[in-house]
Amino acid sequence: MSEEKFQGKYRIASVRASWHDYRCGAYFVTVCTKDREHYFGEIKNDGNGNAEMKLSPIGEMADECWRAIPQHFPNVQIPLWVVMPDHIHGIVIIDDFVETQNIASLHDNETDQTQNFASLHDNESNKFGPQSKNLASVIRGFKIGVSKFARQNNIPFSWQSRYYDRIIRDSAEMNHIAEYIENNVAEWVENKDIDYQID
Repeated sequence: MSEEKFQGKYRIASVRASWHDYRCGAYFVTVCTKDREHYFGEIKNDGNGNAEMKLSPIGEMADECWRAIPQHFPNVQIPLWVVMPDHIHGIVIIDDFVETQNIASLHDNETDQTQNFASLHDNESNKFGPQSKNLASVIRGFKIGVSKFARQNNIPFSWQSRYYDRIIRDSAEMNHIAEYIENNVAEWVENKDIDYQID
């Protein structure tokens, strides 16, 4: 563990690629609930032998917030995603040439808190510039929206503090990931413990 501290707490080294600025590109993203708790619903048989994701109220809000990302970040496309019982998989495409509006600014006084979260990477100034138009800000804003709904409706809920991302480097990889997302519900039983470790 790193011995460095941020605001009096030990910090874990970032899992993001230090050579990439995350303000442009395509990403396979997975955001998990704390302890992989099944907050978002359950996968059931639809009566015809097919698996179907039955969303809980907070699962419906997670789907709605994910769907709304481009409304708050006009430079972001989200062509494909799936809400699972304990996580969300999605493809996020960012074009940094379009002006953006940080979704976090729509949520009361939580912006400062989330900016602190984004600044945990290093004490030195960020070599990639403003961090309000990158992948971290998109995911941070999404998580805030779902958490706020849970608080307002007295629904027990917590996110895992981090998220998983993979930079998508070519169309073959994009197609492989898209197929994986599309089949995720059907393959839930087999993959539920390892499904975000896609190769």
